[in-house]
Amino acid sequence: MTALLLLPLLLPFALPALARRALDRLAPVTALWAVTGCAVVFAGCSLAALGSFVLIGLFKLPLFAAFGELVRPLRTASDLFVLPAAATSVGALAVCGWTLVRAVLHQSRAFRAARTEAGTRPPVGDLCVVDSPRPDAYALPGRPHRIVVTTAMLRSLDGAEREALFAHERAHNEGGHHYFLAGAELAAHCHPALRPVRETIRLAAERAADEAAAASVGDRRLTARAIARAALAGQAARTERPGFVAAATTGPVPRRVQALLDTPRTPRRAGRRVAALLLACTAVSCVASVTGMADFHHRVEVAQGEERP
Repeated sequence: MTALLLLPLLLPFALPALARRALDRLAPVTALWAVTGCAVVFAGCSLAALGSFVLIGLFKLPLFAAFGELVRPLRTASDLFVLPAAATSVGALAVCGWTLVRAVLHQSRAFRAARTEAGTRPPVGDLCVVDSPRPDAYALPGRPHRIVVTTAMLRSLDGAEREALFAHERAHNEGGHHYFLAGAELAAHCHPALRPVRETIRLAAERAADEAAAASVGDRRLTARAIARAALAGQAARTERPGFVAAATTGPVPRRVQALLDTPRTPRRAGRRVAALLLACTAVSCVASVTGMADFHHRVEVAQGEERP
């Protein structure tokens, strides 16, 4: 039982490397879905494993054993392993909960501030222009979605580059990329190994929006130039916006520009292997956590005298 519950805690350490390979070998949209889905599942399985370790440790205590109506000793691994594992799990869950609450409060305040700022300006369609000396542009989710751009950013680009930038931000809103970024933020607070994956997911979202913008304007070089100039102009911007808000100026811009200038690659066998490996790791994590929890439930029922050993 305990060995199975260790797998969901160890498998996330393999995801950062797999996520980078997935982004290199798969189409950006496919990589975005695959990596985000794996990160969220890994986060959920690791939390379930930690919670199971806590329950196992609690049932080792006489007070909780009486509360759980255990008439027989609960059969588990040695107390030398179970009790430290339970104490460590309590600490890990407390840290996860505390950092997650702080992040949610911070992100909520930043989101409300961004929506308030956008709401004070009369929009032109989905475009909201903010008078500011700081060059910035980002896709603001909500009802309705908005593309927020500052006057300084508009002055930094010519007409064609502005259209490419707007197409990029619209792709973020139309693709619902804020959901992926929010899922990445959530997963990063559930397991330390998933923190590097957050940046890979953000890059995948930007690459997906880059490709959509290039298809929309019909010019990959123009899109690359617009992204590069917007990022160069936005280096001095210090806009406070939520982590789940996507912007064309974020991420490793040189890598994104190079990808736009290169000829799009068709998915190959290596990409399918990476996708299969991601799926296999996710399935193993799910099966291990579900099986471990089911085995723990069975042992509790045996200790309660409801089932035979």
